[in-house]
Amino acid sequence: MFYKSLLILSSSILILYLFPLGGQFKYEFQKGRVWQYPDFYSPFDFSILKTDAEIKKDEEEVLATLKPYLRADEQIKKEVFSKYPDQFSLFFEMLQNPMKFDSLYDFGNMLLEEIYFYGVLPPNYNHLGNPDIFLIQEQLEIPINIEELFRSDELFEFINTKMNGFVYADYADVYKDLFFELISPNITLDKTFFDTAKEQALQDISRSRGFIAAGDLIVAEGELIDDDTFETLNSLRKEFTLQQGEQNSNWILFGYSILIVLTFTLLLLFLFTYRYVIYEDNRKLTFIFFNILVVIVAVTLTLNYNTVYVFAVPICILPLIIKAFFDARLGLFTHVLTVLLIGFIIPNSFEFVFLQITAGIVTIQSVTQLYRRANLFISVGQIVLVYITGYIAFTTIQEGNLTQINLTPLALFMLNGLLMLFVQPLIYIYEKIFRLVSDVSLLELSDTNSVLLKELSDKAPGTFHHSLQVANLAEAAANEIGANALLVRVGALYHDIGKLKAPMYFSENQTAGVSPHDELTPKQSARIIINHVKEGILIAQKNNIPDRIIDFIRTHHGTSTVYFFYKKQEELTPDELSIEEFQYDGPKPFSKETAILMMADAVEAASKSLKTPSVNQLQEFIDKIIDGKMSEQQFNASDITFAEIETVKKILFKKLINVYQLRIEYPK
Repeated sequence: MFYKSLLILSSSILILYLFPLGGQFKYEFQKGRVWQYPDFYSPFDFSILKTDAEIKKDEEEVLATLKPYLRADEQIKKEVFSKYPDQFSLFFEMLQNPMKFDSLYDFGNMLLEEIYFYGVLPPNYNHLGNPDIFLIQEQLEIPINIEELFRSDELFEFINTKMNGFVYADYADVYKDLFFELISPNITLDKTFFDTAKEQALQDISRSRGFIAAGDLIVAEGELIDDDTFETLNSLRKEFTLQQGEQNSNWILFGYSILIVLTFTLLLLFLFTYRYVIYEDNRKLTFIFFNILVVIVAVTLTLNYNTVYVFAVPICILPLIIKAFFDARLGLFTHVLTVLLIGFIIPNSFEFVFLQITAGIVTIQSVTQLYRRANLFISVGQIVLVYITGYIAFTTIQEGNLTQINLTPLALFMLNGLLMLFVQPLIYIYEKIFRLVSDVSLLELSDTNSVLLKELSDKAPGTFHHSLQVANLAEAAANEIGANALLVRVGALYHDIGKLKAPMYFSENQTAGVSPHDELTPKQSARIIINHVKEGILIAQKNNIPDRIIDFIRTHHGTSTVYFFYKKQEELTPDELSIEEFQYDGPKPFSKETAILMMADAVEAASKSLKTPSVNQLQEFIDKIIDGKMSEQQFNASDITFAEIETVKKILFKKLINVYQLRIEYPK
């Protein structure tokens, strides 16, 4: 009990650490639905927050009008002007007339001044955003238009324009060669300044679009919650959560603690009442709690990153795993409790909880024989279809039409399905870490060429044949009532493995009518027969057979009596008879699968005494065997119903008719 208390405490502390400490708004509402509470007035002043779409639109408008910052490198400009005299002399060295030389020199200098008045852009510069810019020249910040800057790729066109009407226009090509060598771009985008201005502009965007004063009517009883009302209520809920978190965080923590501990306690009570073997196994308990925590942590981390992405978290992988290692009922119960815990922190929790519980039910009902890859793909497809269908339905209710459906959640549901396909490698990892067994391992154990079953067929061929017959009968019955057929089959193959210790003491392995029991007292014989259960457990454990299969060895006789030797002892010493000496130690079957094996084993073994039965005799024989087990209350600890027991009887009858090749006599 100490370990279980520690498990609940540590799990609760971890979840409390992850949960937000904001108070919970006590009204549940959704767009498109009627307000079912009394008239609701604002309890305090608050601002109506903009939606994400409105904020995004404002950001786009701000970025579209934001002026970029460009910087002019004055050092490059000075270097160009310092090179100009030497470069000019080099390109115009053919001039002999000093006056003409000076006139051309001054004209070129004037062109250079005009080019570098603001600065020169790099070749093929592509300006994005607002054409109005800020140009930084040394310590000055000059607002200009991008078109006022000189573009280096327009150099030749610029010179041709300036040379029109100039007295020395025939020197245009020389100027082009000169400036082509001389001009260097000196304008660059100042990213630091621009990013700072961008960040400041985005921070200045108002996050609210209205104001509600304390006492104002927000929504009347019976009023339909439209877009504006929904956003107003949503803003109030956020403000309420913030204020409650600041003022009453300790009380909120206390409330969460009660709910979380209550949830985990319910899980333990369920296990104690219906799955006591799991309740007693701390390793299995740890495995279940670990998977619940993994799912909650994954959802919480996703919410902290982006609320929208919560639909991509493969929550239905939890019931898949629990069912693979235990059973469907426990898988669904665990899934529902986990979803309820997550519902405390999810926005629009009603929609989320509804979708997840519905998908969990589909998961439990659809997934059978997970080791078959096609079944997994089909199940994942059904789960994704439920998600998409449910989401479209909720959106239609909230928006009033199908045109407003957001495609992002639909894509996230598809991603959710892809992530669920990783359940198979995850099951393999869990098998190794927690020493559990899944259907994949059961499939490997069902191989009759395995070392242990091969030894059984060699040393106890009668027992091996009996086990195969029981496996066929039990598997057919399990399929009919929806139990785990593969688990029953494997359990049946190994249930009598303890007979390896003394195979000749069991009638199916005896030949020539010779029985070693003839040399023993009934008590000694009964003890040998009863001990095959204990010997089977030891042999299975030695050969690393999983506990899930060993349970079939433990329970296949329950607490029934070795009736043959009990009656013999009664004939010898009726006054000194103790029935406890002739009873198996148990426990009784505690699941549908172990109950089916007990019935199939008892009927198959006893049927060997029938020589040429009729159809009616066979039916009476099966009823007598199974009704005897029921009168001994052997099935009271299992979850099998009377209707399912009757179905098992019918399947055993049908199968044994085929074994004895009987024909049903129809009325004339």
